[in-house]
Formats: sequence, C-alpha cells, structure tokens
Amino acid sequence: MRSRLLALGVTLAASALVTVPFAAPVGATPASARAAEAASGQDGKLLRIGVSREVDTLNPFMSITLMGTSILRYQFEFLTTYSQGSMTPEGALAEKWETSEDKLTWTYHIRKDMKWSDGKPVTAKDAAWTFQKMLDDEVARTANGSYVQQWESVTATDDWTLKIKTKVPQATMDALDIPIVPEHVWSKVSDISATPELPMVGNGPYYITEFKEAQFTKMKANKNYWRGAPKVDEIHFIYYSNSDAAVSALQSGEVDLINPLTPTQFDALQSEPDIALNNAQNRRFNELLINPGAATSDGTAIGNGNPALKDVKLRQAIARAIDSKTLVEKVWGGYATEAAGYIPPMFKDFAWEPTGDQVRKFDLGAASKALDDAGYKKGSDGIRLDKQGKPLVLRLLSHAERDVDENAGPFIKGWLKEIGIEVTIQPKSDNQVNEETTRGEYDLAISGWSANPDPDYVLSLQTCASRPNADGTGATPDSFLCNEEYDDLYAKQLSEFDRNKRIDIVKEMQALLYDQATLVIFGYDNALEAFRKDKFEGFPQQPTGSGVIMFQQSYWGLLGATPKGEGPVPVYDGSQGTASGEDTTDAAGEDSSNTGLILGIVGGVIVVVLVVGLLVARGRRKTADDRE
Repeated sequence: MRSRLLALGVTLAASALVTVPFAAPVGATPASARAAEAASGQDGKLLRIGVSREVDTLNPFMSITLMGTSILRYQFEFLTTYSQGSMTPEGALAEKWETSEDKLTWTYHIRKDMKWSDGKPVTAKDAAWTFQKMLDDEVARTANGSYVQQWESVTATDDWTLKIKTKVPQATMDALDIPIVPEHVWSKVSDISATPELPMVGNGPYYITEFKEAQFTKMKANKNYWRGAPKVDEIHFIYYSNSDAAVSALQSGEVDLINPLTPTQFDALQSEPDIALNNAQNRRFNELLINPGAATSDGTAIGNGNPALKDVKLRQAIARAIDSKTLVEKVWGGYATEAAGYIPPMFKDFAWEPTGDQVRKFDLGAASKALDDAGYKKGSDGIRLDKQGKPLVLRLLSHAERDVDENAGPFIKGWLKEIGIEVTIQPKSDNQVNEETTRGEYDLAISGWSANPDPDYVLSLQTCASRPNADGTGATPDSFLCNEEYDDLYAKQLSEFDRNKRIDIVKEMQALLYDQATLVIFGYDNALEAFRKDKFEGFPQQPTGSGVIMFQQSYWGLLGATPKGEGPVPVYDGSQGTASGEDTTDAAGEDSSNTGLILGIVGGVIVVVLVVGLLVARGRRKTADDRE
C-alpha cells in the first residue's frame, strides 16, 4: 500500500560484529535489554532491524502480511524470483523453464545443487507436493490460491523435472509467488493452517529456528544455500508498537536499520552523522475500504457492515469526499504520490489513472449533491438518513499506534461530516483489525497492499473467488467486491500473453474498480528507511541503486547486507551463482539483476524479534502497512 517516489539509492547502514542479543520482554528498559544480550553468551555478526509491522503467521500457506511474507522469502525459495535490477522474473529453484506451443504445459528444470537446511536434497517432488497440496486442500490455498485456480495437474516426472498443466493459458507461470516447502516435513503436518514447528526446514538464505511470542523470531543462515551464505550471522527484526520508539533505538545504537519512518522522523534524522537515509519509490498503495456487503465464497452474507453501503451511489459520493492531495501533503509530508489507479505508479506499464469524464475530483459540494440526488436526506442534526430512515453513521476501523491511520482518520471523519455522514473512528490492534476485516465486521477500514511487478495477485483480490469460506480461510479478499464483468476481465488478462493487450485489459479492470468504489486509493507513500552507516557498508537495493532495502519482491537486500569494512556491497547480476563486487552507489541506475552468490561468511543466524507482535496461525488478513 505504498508507492514511494524514487530516492537516495546508495550504500546504507545497519549492523556489524556485535554480541547476539536475546530479545528483552515487552517494556524492558535499554539497560535490561543490554543485560539480556550479555547473558545470551553468543557472538556473531548481527543486524538489528526495528519494525512496527506484525507477523500474521509464519505458515507459508497462510501468511499474507508484509512482515510475514518478507520473513518467508528468506525461508523458502520460489520457482522463480524477481531480479534485483529490472524486477523481472529470473531463475531460483528452477534454473530454466519452457512451455508448450499451446501454452498449456509448463516444464521447469530444478537446480541439482540445492539442499534443505537439514541437508536433504531439494527436488522437483517438493514443488509438486506443495502445489498438489494447494490443489487438494482449499485451506492451503488461503494465501496464494489464485495462482493455481486454473491448473489441471502437477507432476514431478523425475527429481529434477516439474510439469504443470493448466486448463487455460496462464500468463503468470514464470512469476508464481508461492513458497516451495519440503515434502518430507510438511507431508506429516495434519493441520495445514497450524503454526509450524521449529526449527523450520528451509532452502532460502535463512531458516527460522526459534519464536518467542511477543519477543522474537530467530533465523539462522543456511549453510547449504546454493548462492552462498550471507555475511551476517543473525538478524533481529525487533517489533516496536510505535515508530518513535524505533527511531530512539536507532539513535542510541540499539538497532541498525528501521522501516518505516514518518516524514517528520525522516527529516529529523537528516543531521545525524552516523545515520544514512533512503527515500525510495515502492510497490504499495494505501486505500479506504468501503464494505459493499461482505459475503463468503458461496455468496452467504457475513459481517455487520452497514447495508446502506451496498448502494454504489453512496460509495461513489464517499470516494469523491476523499482528498488525496491533502493526505499527501499533511499525512505524508510530501513523501508520496497522489492517488490514481489501483496499480502503483512504480509499475508504470500497468498503472492507470482516470481521464476526462472518468475523473472523480475531490469536491464536497458535488459529493453532497450526489447524495441529495440519490435520496439521502439530511435530518435535523445535519446527518443524512439512509433509505430506511436510519442516520448514516459509519464505523472507521483503523490501526492503533499507526501514524497513517491516526493522521488520516480525522481528515476522513471531517470530510464525511461535511457531506452529512457521521463517522466513528475505531482504532484497534493489528490482530483485531485482522480478524474483524476478515469477518466483514466493518463499514470503512484503512488498508492497503503491496503489488507485484506482475499485477495478477492484487487483481485477483477483487474477484468473487477471493472471498473466504465461513471460517475465514480458503481465499484472501480485499474489498469483498464480486462483479461478473470484473471477473470476466480478470480471466481474460490471465490468459493474454501479448503484453500490450494484457496492459489494456488490466487498465480496463482498474477503471471498473474505480467506478464501483468498494475501495478508494489514498495515495502511494514513499518507503522512508534509516540505517547506521557506522555499522554497515550497505545493502543491495531493488531496483539496483534506487530502490528499497527492506520488503523487496525478493531477498537481495538482506542476503547482501555488508558489515562495515567488508565491502563492496554486492550487486546481483543474473550470472546464476555469483554477485559482482560492485558497490550499490556505483551501480545506481544499472539494470543488473541477480541469481548470485555473495562472497562472505558461511553460517549465521537471522533473528526476527517481535517485542509486541502476536503470531496467529489462522489470522491471515491485515490492513494498512501490514498486508503483502
């Protein structure tokens, strides 16, 4: 949910040779935290990252949040990944692939030099088991089920060859954003939605070794990783309930890297001599969800959304009363781009914006007149009445302790009051927002997603098939839209291999979504990051030299994290096993991509510390900064 204007792409800061800390409990003082570190008795290279996003679950079949999926990108390889330089698909688990002339059969050739972190070989049978489980078990389709909806069969013809047959041509087959799990572990799991046992066996650059609820998750560097082990031994993602606490920790040297920063914090850190800043365009959008009548996959109504919002004219009037320009200036301090279409402007080919008569300009007078014309009369107190004569009072679900939510909420409340709609802001914890939005128990909600270079996944979130089952699993919705015309266009774009024709279809879908107003894009805020440059030489950015460090559409940023004195920072150049020894500062602007080995230490540990985060096995869907 945030796009970010391009920025300072350079080598940036984070951690060095330090004592590996044991995460202190919630409320621990800096002194007690340092005492806990000393008591751990472990030495190694540590990168400590302060975050304010929670993990939903570490189960790869269930996780959809930005924090959860980011951790899992280090845990598991996918068939392909997005390159560092151009963000185009390149080989990962599969070193090459081809398709039949009718584009219904895809053959992937699996690397022969890959091992799981427990030493067992990675084979095509692991990928076949992962995909077959998703075909057979709707719960396993919760996070990424849209990718396999049109598949007919999956077969490992031998240990190194995977064949997938689809029912119709599918343009996303070289960009399947699905973690591949080890069959010898997950085939023994009776409840596919359950919290995974630790340590988790993985085939990515790191694997999870320990989790302490509300404290930390630890990941260890995979000595068997086919690209080579990282240069750091451990990483701690330390969760702070608000970003001010994370900034203080950065300034005191208790953490080395933080994301996100507020604009005020970003500006305040400009004068810090040992801190480097990164202001980068990113792949997320912010949105206001408007509940059009939440329902399950079979159309059964769920939740308690205000039934008046089923009226598209009411939703469109609300959309006209949201001023993106003000939000960009006042909430994001100018570090953002004004709203246009559903796909963030970072992906310029697919990005769309309304023109001519399509444009719904911010206009409170026009919004108020539209409500008058639609029959929503004002009562004596100035609040409009719905078609049943009840006052239009809407609940706005938001995240407590979130700067965007806290700052945008009052603007939304004020604008809607001007057009005769009363809004009650309901700030709640991330996990409460997660559960209530999944159950459709909201009228309005502040939300957002990260888009992929291929837009199919976020487009799928608005289809009828994305609606969950009665227990909240089986699929992942965003706005609970269910529109036959949109679904037809979705199927059409999925099977279109002519890129220009597909782009046209995707833009048509965004126009329809804009018109239906089940969501309103706020804007695309920049990724504001800060680093201890006295501890780290820098990190690979995506795209190279100008992009983000954290929350990439791959693992380059932390795979190539380079402690102070161990430079240069690698640039992954697509050479299938090596990384160039080129600093990201010098590499800025190059279209280099990577399937590479970084030159560095073998062994180590990544630790994700969650000082306040809850790991919820079935809690999947997040809003605002959290969702992937």
